[in-house]
Amino acid sequence: MLEKVEGVIIRTQDYGETHIIATLLSNKLGKIGVLARGAKKPKSRMSAVSQLFIHGEYLVRLGKGLSVIEQGDVIQSHRKIREDIFLTAYASYLAELTNILLDEKSPNYYIYQQFLATLNGIVEEKDPLVLSMMYEMKLYKVAGFAPIIDFCQSCQRSDQIRAFSIKEAGVLCQRCLSVDPNHWPINETQYKLLRLFTDVDMERVANITVKQDNKLVIQQILEQYYDTYGGLALKSRKFLKQIDKLK
Repeated sequence: MLEKVEGVIIRTQDYGETHIIATLLSNKLGKIGVLARGAKKPKSRMSAVSQLFIHGEYLVRLGKGLSVIEQGDVIQSHRKIREDIFLTAYASYLAELTNILLDEKSPNYYIYQQFLATLNGIVEEKDPLVLSMMYEMKLYKVAGFAPIIDFCQSCQRSDQIRAFSIKEAGVLCQRCLSVDPNHWPINETQYKLLRLFTDVDMERVANITVKQDNKLVIQQILEQYYDTYGGLALKSRKFLKQIDKLK
């Protein structure tokens, strides 16, 4: 059966001498594996629509296992990402995280929109670390292990939030810090950022300026949180850290 879908390529791997197997995050079918025949040939029309981060419209022949791309048209190439190793590192991390946390053939239009808006934000030179953390929070919610940010995990009060607890999977207020001796202290600004990162739609994100210290604290919290609850290790995160050090 042929199906016309819109989607973004989030993973590619060579298949034989001339073909590519890609993972397509689509608007209607969710995450699906697709075969792009002849995509490795220099003059192939399929090559242009099967590269990493391509946003396109595809005519897909659906199969029980691997589907096949019959035709494709580029909507947005996101070429700027592929030409910049720093931006590639961030986009690759988000693509791998998406691929790991989303189930096959389980459509989620919201995450599709959020991922696409995040890529567009990276192209528009918005802070890629801030964008990444915002997107992560939304993906964790869909994957079923998002932290509780709205109130203290111990007493349920919503004021005087002073820490983030990996063990308790959320925030703690001043009176409940002893619940987790290994909590991460957070100030008022960092708490507001955590709430903002959780709630704001990626399509509405302006060019938010966040102090480096605050970004690093939240980044470290989210990394430890994923390592505790997320499951599979991320190869792209190691590469991203190496690129960040170079910059």
